Amino acid sequence: MEKKAVLLHLVCGVLAVFSVAVVKAEDPYKFYTWTVTYGTRSPLGVPQQVILINGQFPGPRLDVVTNDNIILNLINKLDQPFLLTWNGIKQRKNSWQDGVLGTNCAIPPNSNYTYKFQAKDQIGSFTYFPSTQLHRAAGAFGGINIYERPRIPIPFPNPDGDFTLLVGDWYNTSHKELQQTLDSGKSLPFPAGVLINGQTSNTFSGDQGKTYMFRISNVGLSTSLNFRIQGHSLKLVEVEGSHTIQNTYDSLDVHVGQSVAFLVTLNQPPKDYYIVASTRFTKQVLTATSALHYTNSHTPVSGPVPAGPTYQIHWSVKQARTFRWNLTASAARPNPQGSYHYGRITPTKTILLANSAPMINEKQRYAFNRVSYVNPDTPLKLADYFNISGVYSSDSFQTVPSSGSAFVATPVVPTSLHDFHEIVFQNNENTLQSMHLDGYDFWVVGYGFGEWTPAKRKTYNLVDAVTRHTAQVYPNSWTTILVSLDNQGMWNLRSAIWERQYLGQQFYLRVWNPVRSLYTEYNIPSNALLCGKALGRHPQNDLEFFGV
Repeated sequence: MEKKAVLLHLVCGVLAVFSVAVVKAEDPYKFYTWTVTYGTRSPLGVPQQVILINGQFPGPRLDVVTNDNIILNLINKLDQPFLLTWNGIKQRKNSWQDGVLGTNCAIPPNSNYTYKFQAKDQIGSFTYFPSTQLHRAAGAFGGINIYERPRIPIPFPNPDGDFTLLVGDWYNTSHKELQQTLDSGKSLPFPAGVLINGQTSNTFSGDQGKTYMFRISNVGLSTSLNFRIQGHSLKLVEVEGSHTIQNTYDSLDVHVGQSVAFLVTLNQPPKDYYIVASTRFTKQVLTATSALHYTNSHTPVSGPVPAGPTYQIHWSVKQARTFRWNLTASAARPNPQGSYHYGRITPTKTILLANSAPMINEKQRYAFNRVSYVNPDTPLKLADYFNISGVYSSDSFQTVPSSGSAFVATPVVPTSLHDFHEIVFQNNENTLQSMHLDGYDFWVVGYGFGEWTPAKRKTYNLVDAVTRHTAQVYPNSWTTILVSLDNQGMWNLRSAIWERQYLGQQFYLRVWNPVRSLYTEYNIPSNALLCGKALGRHPQNDLEFFGV
């Protein structure tokens, strides 16, 4: 009896020590409450209704550390349902928190939803923005900066400062009027201007001789931008969470939905210098300027605004091909990025996606492989969880282009967990496209002109292609990505150009493992909003770590 008591005491002691260790090892939590309201601002000098978060335009910046847990209570005070999506945050095992209409019910007016997600194994520059209707055209976007954990080295000295610049095209028209334009079957007009952090002019100050990081994100609706700083070189160090070979540029193209980070050393005579963002591949060039202010400067910006690249598509393609993965650098984990040899993996499947701009029922729509997506009343993720039929189709979407008329549907492409896919974006239109995949980053292994064929694989970069979450596809060209489908869930693949997304150029990948376990996917949140055919249903959180 005494031996049993000693044994029990020993076991309890070990469990207690284990429990303490688990508690101590738990990643930090950060708590936020954000209230979404309308407000009036004059970004381009004309008063207009915008969307504020906690009274701010743009919204608050999220500064977190790798693996931080984020608990964010979002209160919707608009007159329309609303969601935020976290652009580039992988939501590991947790598409429940992705914040798009295929995974979440929109938050009703005068209601709230608490997002609970983790910046799991990520580092770098990202953004958030509204995924509902045309709310993105009114604001409510912001930056997400994920910093490295202690003892995880970064491949450059810590900068002396850190600036986040949210750059994008802007309309003087309200988001409701823009939505009415699209709903009527017409395209959006040309933007009215370009903003940097919600304004046409800002000042960013630094000390002569010091080096600063600039994080640039294109948060606009439709337009590629070129970014440059008068008299200063831009040393690229990070692209959407991927540390790069540190090439130096005079200017950088940043396409819709993309983010880059570069270092700038203030090594010029003390004065103020232009910071410039201007539209690319547009007949009319729109420009926004700000100032880089040396703290010992007494001379304001002067002279002509530095011009952007005079060359167009070929120049941009050439620059894009110079973005390379830093194979020896660590990212969010201590192991080198290049320890994953993606180029040695044989893809399990090739998906060839041709974007198009068809007229359906005499209205403008956009499509992949002739299918123009429509949002159902019930989020796909909820339909999947509750086994509700008739919400989406798994057979309406062909993974290669075919001839015939375009049509509307709600397609989901079924895939298996740990598949490795080659996805080719074929753009036969005369305008540049920007393509985004939620839940992942991917290797951008090739850009090419004309029609893609299997022979083009010989041109792929299978050694040090950069990983990112949004890739541009040049006019009458193709872009190939490779993606390891290691994140179970329902994931949105879409055009980052919001008119095209809104009018159907998107679908979902269902990444699935038949063995249900918390090792591969988290339970449905206890606070999940239910809508459509899921109303009145009762979630059963029955998954365990050590079994089905």
